[in-house]
Amino acid sequence: MLITHEHEELERNLKRFIDQEINPHVDDWEAAEQFPAHDVFRKLGDLGFLGLTKPTEYGGLGLDYSYSVMMAQTLGHISCGAIPMAIGVQTDMATPALARFGSKALCEQFLVPAIRGEQVGCIGVSEPGAGSDVASIRTTARKDGDDYVIDGGKMWITNSLQADWMCLLANTSEGAAHKNKSLIMVPMNTPGITRARKIRKIGMMASDTGVIHFDSVRVPQRYRIGEEGMGFIYQMQQFQEERLWCAANAIQGLINCIDQTIDYTREREAFGRAILDNQTVHFKLAELKTEVESLRALTYMATEHYIAGRDVTEWASMAKLKAGRLLRTVPDACLQFWGGMGFTWENPISRMYRDGRLASIGGGADEVMLGIICKFMHTLPRT
Repeated sequence: MLITHEHEELERNLKRFIDQEINPHVDDWEAAEQFPAHDVFRKLGDLGFLGLTKPTEYGGLGLDYSYSVMMAQTLGHISCGAIPMAIGVQTDMATPALARFGSKALCEQFLVPAIRGEQVGCIGVSEPGAGSDVASIRTTARKDGDDYVIDGGKMWITNSLQADWMCLLANTSEGAAHKNKSLIMVPMNTPGITRARKIRKIGMMASDTGVIHFDSVRVPQRYRIGEEGMGFIYQMQQFQEERLWCAANAIQGLINCIDQTIDYTREREAFGRAILDNQTVHFKLAELKTEVESLRALTYMATEHYIAGRDVTEWASMAKLKAGRLLRTVPDACLQFWGGMGFTWENPISRMYRDGRLASIGGGADEVMLGIICKFMHTLPRT
């Protein structure tokens, strides 16, 4: 992926915003277990960060996906995982299908205010009995006149307690599980929606994660994205961007984790010398950085192919898998070198240790990524 002056300016401006508007408040937001999404998103929208790749006719900048990758990577400078995830849901998980397949009226109603940061979105796929197994969702949207009537529930939904709308995946007909689903835009103030409860997690504390119930929720059929029955396909396509985003977002945080550990172990002494002076320590840190740079290379390569119009399901799955594994192994290894300080709640490495664990579960578990990769290895020619 060619890094241009424009990419570097994006990184510089976004990092400045993070340093001024986000990082000074992260500890308070983590303690409150929620951040002011509307306020933060409005500021990001004013700077153009929420519509980098979205069509210019809806207020986006119309840039290629490498700019989303650069933004995701730069968000790794945020000193927690929750807020980058919430922003990524808005830009790369809840809106790609809307921008690509939604009608003009639908985009004007939902995409435009999302790009401006005036509205917060969420993506409604996961359910209590259907996480990575998207085909098994049970939420239904039956036709009644010109409307859909939605019944069911969604769980593990990021942004849902503050969201203005949900991009909902629901069964709209009987038949094959991969052909009976549709994506539907659902305003969250619609009668029949209950934001049942907030889920308390072991990490990602500042991100509100909710359980949502739908009881005869009525929305117009014109709120459907694209063709009826194509929702599963649209969601799988949307996953390509989500998984590339997840991989890119991991890179800078992992590098920061290693750099912070270098700084600490240079100052911390044991048995008369700095911890960093032990060969096993600096060799391990060198190995970890090599692994992170391998993830960067894989992610950039997948991005190049995606921009060229190729199906990157295999590469995106590999990048997502590798990111999830590194977000487990790198903080764990670094935490060991911090000793007892690494086992304290406020420590930045322990926060990454907690936050990073989600990456091997959300957006498709490691086992799902491995299954996708195996399928390509066994059935499709490699190029």
